[in-house]
Amino acid sequence: MQAVPLNVLLLKNYPIYRQLQLEEALLRADAQNWCLINEGTSPAIVLGISGKVELLLNQELLKKNPIPVIRRFSGGGTVVVDESTCFVTFICNSQELQVPAYPDKIYQWTEKIYQALFCDLPFRLIENDYALGNKKFGGNAQYLRKERWLHHTSLLWDFDPQRMEYLLFPPKTPQYRKERGHGEFLCRLKDHHLDKAELLGNLVSVLEQRFALHMHTEVTVFKILERPHRKATLLINMDGEK
Repeated sequence: MQAVPLNVLLLKNYPIYRQLQLEEALLRADAQNWCLINEGTSPAIVLGISGKVELLLNQELLKKNPIPVIRRFSGGGTVVVDESTCFVTFICNSQELQVPAYPDKIYQWTEKIYQALFCDLPFRLIENDYALGNKKFGGNAQYLRKERWLHHTSLLWDFDPQRMEYLLFPPKTPQYRKERGHGEFLCRLKDHHLDKAELLGNLVSVLEQRFALHMHTEVTVFKILERPHRKATLLINMDGEK
């Protein structure tokens, strides 16, 4: 059986705002299967499409120490990202992968990918989070269309506890969190892997075993941004969205 083609774009220190714009273009204005892997970004806060600033963010701290606030076009929770965050996004056609555009089906598929990547660790998919034991290291967001879907993951290689103070304790949390603060709820992948580049290289190796990979450069992929498509990724200022 012929392997399904998967286009792969490797990025490094690429701003998350631009990455989300690129993801949206690949989802809406292209018909191929994609995987974007980005190692790091400048600091920012990213909210899901329906996230409410007043309920989720420490606005006083943002006024004192401002960083960009972005509303992505997909669902999911609120995250603080920076140079130590890694991102992995799959944008795929349901029929080619035989993975229907339903959240549970997509999670079942991605779970197998990450089980292979973290085969020597106590990896778990629990309540839509990726965790080691009972501590979260990966948050997810999805966008579903009839025959095409996107699954975006933020992986915590490391995190700055002070930056986590930008986030209020959310009104809705996973049951397994059990009222734990960020320090007790999150874990760092760097405590389990010696090298970040090696980890991401291992992910590419896992994908090579499942797909026919086609590696792309930024120049060829960024031309897709110029195609007409709906654009819902937004920068937010604290006086309103723009």
